[in-house]
Amino acid sequence: MRIFVTGASGWIGSALVPELIDAGHQVIGLARSDSSAAALTAAGAEVVRGTLDDLDVLGTATTAADGVIHLAFKHDIAFTGDYQGAAEADRRAVDTFADALAGTDRPFVLASGLVGLKSGQVSTERDMPTVNGTPASLRSATATAALALASRGVRSSVVRLSPTCHGEGDNGFMAHLVATARAKGVSGYLGDGDQRWPAVHRLDAARLFRLAVEKAPAGAVLHGVAEEGIALRDIAEVIGRHLDVPTASVAPEAAAEHFTWLSDFVALDSPASNALTRELLDWRPTHPGLLEDLDKGHYFHAPATAS
Repeated sequence: MRIFVTGASGWIGSALVPELIDAGHQVIGLARSDSSAAALTAAGAEVVRGTLDDLDVLGTATTAADGVIHLAFKHDIAFTGDYQGAAEADRRAVDTFADALAGTDRPFVLASGLVGLKSGQVSTERDMPTVNGTPASLRSATATAALALASRGVRSSVVRLSPTCHGEGDNGFMAHLVATARAKGVSGYLGDGDQRWPAVHRLDAARLFRLAVEKAPAGAVLHGVAEEGIALRDIAEVIGRHLDVPTASVAPEAAAEHFTWLSDFVALDSPASNALTRELLDWRPTHPGLLEDLDKGHYFHAPATAS
C-alpha cells in the first residue's frame, strides 16, 4: 500500500516508517521542516511538505494514498497552554482526511491517548471517553468521530497510546522525570506513588500501527499497551538509583512546583488492558518493559531536558 503518514519523522513515526517499508509498503511522510524532510528521505520515504494547517495538502496526499496513519499533534502548543488550539487543529485535519477517504473502504488509523480514560480502574478497548466540552476532551471527541467514519465507508481505527511510549532517544514523560530528579536532587512520586501508568516500547507501538493499517476492522479501538500499569513509585525508585539521589514522596500541594507541566499527569491512575487488541491483531509486544528499559541506562547518559 501507499500509506500517507503524518508525524512521520516524530518519536513513533520515525520507528513506523521503517516498519512499514520493511513490510513492503510505500510511505509518503508529511514534513514541516527541511530536517524532517531530510530524515524521511534518508529513511526511504517520499516527502510531502506541509503542516496540519495545510488542509489542501492533506486532502491531496490522502486522495493519492491507499491509507492514512495520523500521528501528528501540535504538542508544542498543547503543552504550553493552548491544548484547545491543538485539539481543534487536529479535528480539522481529521475532517479533511475523512472527506477524502469517504466511500473508499481505505484504512484510516488515528493516534489517541489513554490518560484519564477510566481513573482508578483498568480500562479496556470497550470503554469510551467522556466528552464534556473541556479542552482535554476535544481530542477524545475527535477519536470518537474517527470511529464513526466506518459508517461513511472508511476502515477507520483508533490506537490509544500509553502515556509512556519509551525507548532510547525518548524526550517525553520519562525524560522529564529524570531531568526533574537531577535538578531537584530527589526522585519524586506523588503521595503514596500508587498511581499506575501503562507503558509501551516505541518499536512495539510502531508495529501495532502497521498491523492496524493492514488489517484492523472498521471501528476498531486498539490499546497501545504492553504493560497494564507501573506504579509511579517504582519508576521513581529506578530513577533515583541511577542518579544516586534519594526517592521521596511529593505532597499534592507541592506537585506543581516539583513536576511543573507533568503535575496533572502524575496524579492520574490510568491502568489499561491490551487483551482485545492482542486477540484482534495477534499483536505481541516483544521489546523491553519500562523498568527494564530504564535500567539499560540510556535515559541517564547525558542531562535530560524536558520536552
